[in-house]
Amino acid sequence: MNSSGIDSAPRPKVPTWARALSEMQRILVWDFPGAKTIKMAWTINLHKIITLFIILGMMFHFDNFTTGAWIYLAIHGIYGYCWLMKDFSFRDHRWETRTSIFGAVNLYLILVGWYWLLPYLFFANTVMPSNFTLFFAVALHTLGVVLTVAADCQRHFTLKYRKGLMTGGLFKYTRNPNYLGEVMIYSSFAVMADHWLGWLVVCYATFSVFIPNMLAKDASISRYPGWAEYQAQSGLLIPWQLINGKALTELFRSQESTTEKTRTS
Repeated sequence: MNSSGIDSAPRPKVPTWARALSEMQRILVWDFPGAKTIKMAWTINLHKIITLFIILGMMFHFDNFTTGAWIYLAIHGIYGYCWLMKDFSFRDHRWETRTSIFGAVNLYLILVGWYWLLPYLFFANTVMPSNFTLFFAVALHTLGVVLTVAADCQRHFTLKYRKGLMTGGLFKYTRNPNYLGEVMIYSSFAVMADHWLGWLVVCYATFSVFIPNMLAKDASISRYPGWAEYQAQSGLLIPWQLINGKALTELFRSQESTTEKTRTS
């Protein structure tokens, strides 16, 4: 560790494939030639606003006003407004970056526009989801929205007052609870679409954008003290210690130890 309190040990390297995808994203979107006049936040927020009306238009086009259609409109259309409330309350500073007009267009062509394939698959194939499918999709979506918003809130206000590793709260067992929430949200739309192409969209976003960003973040935060211990207890995306029961076992042991100390004091 150096005098600034930052580990001087070798930091993990971002895999070549992840660096290549991030570089492609940077060239085509963030640094595309032209006058930088458009905030990334404006581009993202426009997508969030109009998605509700895009899906509503599909309902009229395919004359589908079933219960499943209204529920799809609710979870996918209203998610955009959940995002807007989060963005207006504690915006990620990255979205303040400006890009060119064609950079913004490329963002739609490369990533966000593909999300509209999910409702198209649902309506074009006249999917009639079962009651269990509706329950599962709504449950997955609700948990995903709460996880994303709460994680972004924790990250924003923690880093506002203290730099370094976030090893508690939602970040204790997964280093990217916000991305996990987003994967859950878009997976709920794929569940409703009931088509392999829908899952391809989710996988495309996860492996082309989310995971490269997560790996780059790991390489960055690994310079802070306590990284090795934090990496050992947390998953890159999946909170494995919660799933395999190790975290709960440690919690029970901690509670038993506290109870025992209270009795003997």
